[in-house]
Parts: sequence; structure tokens; C-alpha cells
Amino acid sequence: MKSFIVVAIDGVAGSGKSTTAQNVANRLHFLHVDTGSHYRSVTVALMESNVSPEQASNPGNLNKFNLSSSISSNKSQILINGTSFPTDILRSENVNSVVSSYASIPSVRDLLFKYQRSQIELARSQNFNGLVMEGRDIGSIIFPDANLKIYLTANEKIRNHRRATDGENDKILLRDKIDSTRKVAPLVKSKDSIVIDTGKLSAEDVFSQISHLIDSL
Repeated sequence: MKSFIVVAIDGVAGSGKSTTAQNVANRLHFLHVDTGSHYRSVTVALMESNVSPEQASNPGNLNKFNLSSSISSNKSQILINGTSFPTDILRSENVNSVVSSYASIPSVRDLLFKYQRSQIELARSQNFNGLVMEGRDIGSIIFPDANLKIYLTANEKIRNHRRATDGENDKILLRDKIDSTRKVAPLVKSKDSIVIDTGKLSAEDVFSQISHLIDSL
């Protein structure tokens, strides 16, 4: 195994990206970065500033945001102007309904691109064994040279059940369609990604498969 490893985890909504990334981080001492929380945090910040998706396309509405990180255990959390937002707000139905619209805006993605890339140096500086980053464009845009690229999927019924179990009610197929058809950094499966159907495997089996892949690097 290499001395420092970058694992990119992409996939459709409700496919188990967070569970998988957390397992890798917890058990292999990797820094876990959830880019979905980045877009949700920016969405909340813009909504609190009464900036609509149309207005957010103006970079001037984003210049006031200073991005930094805090680390809790092995998870990196984004701070906007020194503030983080609680999970219940980030995962609220209100945010679920509009986050894909904000995330499709080039200026929003530009704001987060360098920040997300910088997480690799943050992980190195904190002596983690690697970085596991989850999202929709990690293997294709953020870390196209990642040591390992994973693409997670599962059928709609299983994904909807997972969302309901988590207390969330979002239209996952609509979100997938918006994210996969946007012009900037669409949700795609990189050619060199390894596809894992989490609907057919337990979380432990998924981790075991990824762990073996990491060991072989």
C-alpha cells in the first residue's frame, strides 16, 4: 500500500457514499471529506443572504465567503466565514429541494474547487494515511488522478428506503437527473472507476472490497 492514498467516491443519491466513506476513514485512519455538505453549506449561506440561484451566478455574491476547515476526529468540516451549519439544517427538506440548483452554478463550483483540492494537503499535514472524498464529481473533476475511484449505485427502492430511514424526503431521481445533466461538472462514472452496487452488499462487504483494493495499490 502506498504511503498516502486518495480515494474518490462518487455515486447517485442514497447509494451509501457517506456510510462507505466513513467506514474507510474510521478504520484506515483517512481524512473524510463530504463535498455534499460543502454545497449544502453554501446553499444555506446564500439562502440566509437572500441570494437566489439566479443571483448566485454573479461571482460578486460569493466573494464575501471565506472558506476554512475544522477537523473533528477524522472528518473535515467546512466553515464559511468561521461558521458551520448543523446537520439538521443542511439536511432539511428546504435545502434538499434547492441544493442541486445552487450546485449547478459555475461560480459556486469555482468557489469550492480549490477548497476541495486543498483537502489533500490538510490530510497530509494532520498525518492521516490518506484522504477519502465523497461527492458527485470527485473522480472526474476534483481528483481525476485519485489512486482509487469508486462509483456507488443501488436501485431506486433501496435508495428511497435509506432516505426515509434517515428522516429525509427528497426526490432522488430528480436530483440525479439535475446533477447528471448539468453543464458544469456533471455526475458521471469515470472510465477507471470501480462500480459497486451497495444494494446487493452489506456495508461491511462494501468496506471489505474497498479495503482490498486499497491494499493492492
